[in-house]
Amino acid sequence: MIPMNKKGTITLDHGGGGRAYRELIHTYFLPRFANPYLEKMDDSAVVEIPQGRVAMTTDCYVVDPIFFPGGNIGSLAICGTVNDLSAQGAQPLFLSAAFILEEGFSLKDLEMILIAMEEASKEAEVTIVTGDTKVVPRGKADKIFINTTGLGVVQPGVDISGNNAKIGDKIILSGSIGDHGIAILSQREGLAFDTDLKSDLAPLNHMVRQCLMVSREIHAMRDPTRGGMAATLNEIALQSEVGIRIDEVAIPVKDGVRAACEVLGLDPLYVANEGKLLMFVSPTDAPLVLEEVRKNKYGKEARIIGEVIPDYQGRVIMNTSMGGTRIIEMPLGEQLPRIC
Repeated sequence: MIPMNKKGTITLDHGGGGRAYRELIHTYFLPRFANPYLEKMDDSAVVEIPQGRVAMTTDCYVVDPIFFPGGNIGSLAICGTVNDLSAQGAQPLFLSAAFILEEGFSLKDLEMILIAMEEASKEAEVTIVTGDTKVVPRGKADKIFINTTGLGVVQPGVDISGNNAKIGDKIILSGSIGDHGIAILSQREGLAFDTDLKSDLAPLNHMVRQCLMVSREIHAMRDPTRGGMAATLNEIALQSEVGIRIDEVAIPVKDGVRAACEVLGLDPLYVANEGKLLMFVSPTDAPLVLEEVRKNKYGKEARIIGEVIPDYQGRVIMNTSMGGTRIIEMPLGEQLPRIC
């Protein structure tokens, strides 16, 4: 490996476009993301797209801390973008990755992040075809920020949108909620709990692809990230102009997450996730889709947690474990900043 500097950190020279910049790219980035598109080192990548409609998404990742139980900012950037495409029913194909690095950032930490991105992209079977790197002076950023843009293809007959939830649809949740947010918060605040808490970070495109092979009656789908499940359900209720009813006892929450939320005064419904999906599926196909989700290693805890109803248009209500009914409001603000 080419020695970048004696301190092993990012310097302003790495953003200057000269020798240091080339050494950074050729020593750290290209070995991890090597492919024929990227190796050309052109300002843009020319790729071949299979027939179908194109889905495109972009996101910025500023999570703090950058390393956390279950992943780091690099694997988060890949999985988050892959899952945003997957939630539209798209098959993710290509990604771009842009990095803002703070002067003084550890090259060892950068390499660990790039390794995580390499591993996540291989699991998701997506290719990073272009990118960019900028360096800012010390104190003008917080170590590293990453932007990823994803491109995917939506096959004919697939029509998945937050506008498409229909009366009678069953709501499938692919697993336990709150894992990511509590793992981040615990690491950030140095909190210790009796149980090991780690992020649920995972690429979900293979799960979605298998579900679409057994049903085209998946009407809406979303990964409940910031604002948690509560925000996502409210968004879909408003977009589709329907009511949503969920059952508290059906929602899987790990004991460690529940205990941490009680200590911190949080509601698991509002805590972020990074490896879960909510699917709105016709009642006839819901059992088939649920079975398919459970076949995937990231969906073994999947359950039907509720349904779409004609009443309470634009609202979400929950049948509580105590036998009552509770309105699940849209979050008023961000409970846990820099969670992704």
